[in-house]
Amino acid sequence: MNLRITYLILFFSGVIYAQENQTQKTYTLSLEEAIDFALDSSYTAINARRDIASAIKKKWETTADGLPQINANIDYQNNLKQPVQLLPAEITGGPPGTFIPVVFGTKQQMSATATASQLLFDGSYIVAVRASKTFLEYTDTNAKKTALEIRENVIDAYGNVLLAQESAAILEQNKTTLEDNLEDTKAMFENGLQEEESVEQLKITYLQISNELRNAKRLISITKEMLNLVLGIPLEEQVFLTDDLDSLAEENISLELLNAPADIENNLDYKLARNLTEQREHELNLEKSKALPTLSTFVNYGTSGYSQEFTLNDNQDWFQSSIWGVSLNIPIFSSFQRNARTAQARIALDKANTQFEQAKEQIRLEIKRAKNNYQFAVEKYRTSKENLDLANRIENKNQIKFTEGIATSFELRQAQTQLYTAQQELLQSMLDLLNAKAALESALNTPNLNFTNN
Repeated sequence: MNLRITYLILFFSGVIYAQENQTQKTYTLSLEEAIDFALDSSYTAINARRDIASAIKKKWETTADGLPQINANIDYQNNLKQPVQLLPAEITGGPPGTFIPVVFGTKQQMSATATASQLLFDGSYIVAVRASKTFLEYTDTNAKKTALEIRENVIDAYGNVLLAQESAAILEQNKTTLEDNLEDTKAMFENGLQEEESVEQLKITYLQISNELRNAKRLISITKEMLNLVLGIPLEEQVFLTDDLDSLAEENISLELLNAPADIENNLDYKLARNLTEQREHELNLEKSKALPTLSTFVNYGTSGYSQEFTLNDNQDWFQSSIWGVSLNIPIFSSFQRNARTAQARIALDKANTQFEQAKEQIRLEIKRAKNNYQFAVEKYRTSKENLDLANRIENKNQIKFTEGIATSFELRQAQTQLYTAQQELLQSMLDLLNAKAALESALNTPNLNFTNN
């Protein structure tokens, strides 16, 4: 009986596990596909689109201030204790100097009023509408900058996964080679053809590589989860990469990019700095506009009903009222408060202009630095490839010399360590090349990215 229950538990556990696996998605992406996916589905991209939508609504909110506004009010009053007024008793024939209490109005009262208003002229409204357009441009530019940052993050995360995978593959191959060398050297030592130190030297290298391999395998899992996070994919779902690091490095060597003109006006940081200056101009104009008069008009229509009991219905007498008017507000003297605010806004504009000039110089320097970093990354990649070829030849020669008893185990270990370092440097130079190109393209704003509309 217990065995049957155990089988049932295992069966249902297998069914549940299979269902969970069926619902788990898998993705197969090249680097460009990963970038497109992130621009559509990453957490940052989703919120960037929301910022744009919010800015559009903000613009309409500002525009609506100058459009007709209609409001309605419904009031109901129940005078639980009606107020009493004293009137001279003489009006009813009473003795002079005495008063009689009189209650005015009814106990129940209800009124309904609708008012339509229209702003005819307000200088601050005109400035606010212009400022809202500038704010929308700022949000759109900032979203484009965010898209470039997402692209850089995807390239870095994608490259780190490839780096971890290829590093683990190389270390696995190195471990296998070292294991064979170690076994051969042990056999030679047991036959008296090698010293014990040779075995120990190879064992040191073997243990070191084994430790690095274990770490590289752990890094594969971590870098994959980091890529999922950048893409906006749940961490437990699988993403398979179709590109390899070497091909990507070769494809991303573009000397034309180094000769591209440094058009700072196309740089997004330049556009953001210019936009900030425009916002300060609007703020100055807003303070100036507060010295102008404002003109508005309104019209309302209302009806009121009165009764001693709650009988406010169709048979009730309703009294109509309507008012039309125009309001003109003229600011005359504010004890120089408006002047002080205008002066502050002008100072803020001057600061923004200075910051804009500083930003232009920083952008020029940023582009030069990005070009230099990219050129250095290309040169480093090519040098690393040559160094790896040299390190391979040196290691092979020392391997032969060690087998023939010409080279010591210490010399072999040095050659092997040099080879392993050259292998990792080449992999890292590939990733550095990808990242340096992405940074240069962002500085030049050449990808011209935008978010996919949902």
